[in-house]
Amino acid sequence: MTRDQIFEFFRRLAEDNPSPETELEYGNAYQLVVAVALSAQATDVGVNKATRALFREVKTPQQMLELGEDGLKEHIKTIGLFNSKAKNVIALSQLLIDEYDGEVPDTREDLVRLPGVGRKTANVVLNCWFGQETFAVDTHILRVGNRTGLAKGKTPEQVEAKLEKRVPQPFRLGAHHWLILHGRYVCKARTPECWRCKVADLCSYKKKVLEKPKGR
Repeated sequence: MTRDQIFEFFRRLAEDNPSPETELEYGNAYQLVVAVALSAQATDVGVNKATRALFREVKTPQQMLELGEDGLKEHIKTIGLFNSKAKNVIALSQLLIDEYDGEVPDTREDLVRLPGVGRKTANVVLNCWFGQETFAVDTHILRVGNRTGLAKGKTPEQVEAKLEKRVPQPFRLGAHHWLILHGRYVCKARTPECWRCKVADLCSYKKKVLEKPKGR
């Protein structure tokens, strides 16, 4: 994609959805960290179902420790890998209390020190809570970046680096949300719905599905 095409790509996505947000539900920075950590290899819908009751009860790291690992497991047992995720959430809650006065830090370096928090999770927290221009590359963004020609790369880190270089203002803050939502609902893994895609003419994907399959 050329620079002008990239600008137009995001302009159209922004026109369609001016205020994109994560679909995870949370009430504060700590709940966001927990929600994103739980969302690895799980859907946002599934995480939200599990955390609604949890977040009514738990709003701080101290309250999470009081709930305990077994209590947490009861809330999140419908989520994949819930045993290891529960251990990580308890451990990250303890670390936040021990080293950060119970507050969520606002740097990537500090966030990735938390158990269960990788670069992608840190980028989500920095973007959604602290308003930093980060690009949290998940499977959807990896696919959209490569398919469209916007940001090609074999790894999330490679795609993130390309997005850092290529995404222009005023779209940098919302870019990863637009790309995730586009991949989740339009540029789907099995059959991209190119027939209703607002940026199909800018996309370099050679196997576009321009006619809606029968039965859809």
